[in-house]
Amino acid sequence: MRTLQNKTALVTGASSGIGEAIARQLASQGCKLILLARSETALQQFAAQLRGAHAVQIEVLAADLAQPDCGPAIQQQIQTRGLQVDILINNAGLGAYGPFETLSAHIEQELIAVNIAAIVSLSHAVIPGMLSRGSGAILNIASTSAFQPCAFMAVYAASKAFVLSFSEALWAEYRERGIHVAALCPGPVETAFIAKLHNEDIRKTPVFAHTIQPEQVAAEAIKALKSTAPSRIIGVKHWLMANSTRLAPRRLVAKAGANILRPPEQPR
Repeated sequence: MRTLQNKTALVTGASSGIGEAIARQLASQGCKLILLARSETALQQFAAQLRGAHAVQIEVLAADLAQPDCGPAIQQQIQTRGLQVDILINNAGLGAYGPFETLSAHIEQELIAVNIAAIVSLSHAVIPGMLSRGSGAILNIASTSAFQPCAFMAVYAASKAFVLSFSEALWAEYRERGIHVAALCPGPVETAFIAKLHNEDIRKTPVFAHTIQPEQVAAEAIKALKSTAPSRIIGVKHWLMANSTRLAPRRLVAKAGANILRPPEQPR
């Protein structure tokens, strides 16, 4: 997508972290926004800040993406307000960390609903309109964990592998029909996502010892929207690691993932 000015972007998980940073970047480039998250209060406060900084239209939409088949209901609310979605940023996501048997099955099911089902449902909701206009873009926030199995974050990493595969498949389907679809793959990012894992041991692992800021991810998100590539990995080190796993034996890749995410007290 060559220009973002006067386009309307739906950003999920927009009240904090990566979603907030992407929304700021989009607004600075003249993009109209529909901000979506669970907390309407947080969204309204953020929207007021953006309106004060940028002369763009901003709408707020409170919704729970863990609800089954959320896309049609969200699309109906958007259409009722006389809006259309030119750009969909599927950013909202949940995580869980620790030995699999210790994790809440309910939380893991909610993770699947938000990280996978909601992305599919929202994509189904907006793509017909994009096709009718002959243009549009969908950016799905994946992760470098999408490239290998990650013990102690098994469901989260598997959900991001789905996001990556799904994005690249849609890119191939729609690239000649006016819609650009891409997955953005950052490593660990310094957001509330880490605190919501409720396990500080993760900061003691080699993977989470070093994080990047949401603003860096947002800058790469804009590049991914304006690119024609189906995926974008943030950082040379992560690019090398992600691509090296494609050549290594799967057994070794899985064991390596376990070693770098193993909780300090977890026996080998």
